[in-house]
Amino acid sequence: MAEDKPSVTYLGPKASYTHQATLDKFSESQYTLTPCITIEDVFCSVQSSSSHRGVVPFENSTNGSVVFTLDLFADLHGKYPDILVCGEAYIKVQHCLLGYQDPNPYSPSSAQREKTPHTSGASSPLGISIHTQNHHPVHVALPLLDSPLSSGAVTPTPLNPLPLKPSARPVGDLRGIRKLYSHPQAWGQCKAFLNTYLKGVERQDVSSTSRAAELVTMDPSGESAAISSGIAAKVFGLKVLARGVEERGDNCTRFFVIRKREERPQPPSTPSSGSLGKAEESNYKSLISFTIPPSSDAPGALAHSLAVFSKYGLNLTSINTRPSGVQNWNYIFFVEIRGRRERDGKGSVNMALEDLGRVCRGWRWLGSWEGGTGMGGG
Repeated sequence: MAEDKPSVTYLGPKASYTHQATLDKFSESQYTLTPCITIEDVFCSVQSSSSHRGVVPFENSTNGSVVFTLDLFADLHGKYPDILVCGEAYIKVQHCLLGYQDPNPYSPSSAQREKTPHTSGASSPLGISIHTQNHHPVHVALPLLDSPLSSGAVTPTPLNPLPLKPSARPVGDLRGIRKLYSHPQAWGQCKAFLNTYLKGVERQDVSSTSRAAELVTMDPSGESAAISSGIAAKVFGLKVLARGVEERGDNCTRFFVIRKREERPQPPSTPSSGSLGKAEESNYKSLISFTIPPSSDAPGALAHSLAVFSKYGLNLTSINTRPSGVQNWNYIFFVEIRGRRERDGKGSVNMALEDLGRVCRGWRWLGSWEGGTGMGGG
């Protein structure tokens, strides 16, 4: 009997961007890939050891950090004390508008929806004149389609002198759409398109962009649409109503691979695989969280905490905050640095963490990993 393959969980369902990131890191021939409904489900599966690894979205190049993931790393209730980051993946994100709408705005169904009374001699806002064999002109009315690009949606105003113009145009009439589904991160990546073509349409947050596509399949009326991927369109049998609706062509999302901390500490690194040189160390990244006392109790505590990394020549590449849960306006700080924590207790990261413990209220190492290559950055 063949041995069971290790399980890897990810934010699903299939065809999600997280699924694509998972396929980028784990071969289906060697691992069992299992979709989860929420990011917390992925954390829970790894913490409980029911899965070998998990893959979760962490940040988008256009819309910033995924707060759901940050909150789970903050772990205010101590549910996930053993979760560590052990890898990363970058996926180029091209969002599409998916639905059941007829992509031909002049189809009979569309014309019927836009049918208006027309009397002889009256002019139609949009139409053509056909001359019959008796030389009598017959006016044929075409459905009246708005032009969002000239309707004021992208007109400069004193408050917005340089409004963004969408880089994509729909391939059909979108006026029948009454509800949009997507992951909260996607709205911020597609503002220009949504504000131009679907302004005022109800938006509903869902757990992932592929889940959004799945929900649209349950509404064949054509009144629902999703911001999702082209792969999701194929998987769920939906039409692509607009392609590339994101603001930036270099739109990219970074995903973390998470694991559970080993129950037994690993032996110290041998000299040959111990502390790295500066060039090698810069290929690695580490994620650290820390809290500080209220500013009234310890003026300069944040500055002192950040200074320890500079002291040891560690490059700080990002900083995020989430509420600490201790009191209002007190935060957990997340910093990402170049370098890795060594098992033998030596190295610049280890020394920086030792110093950090002297100036902050508390800190937690959330993993070190070899950095991937992202679009437009390391």
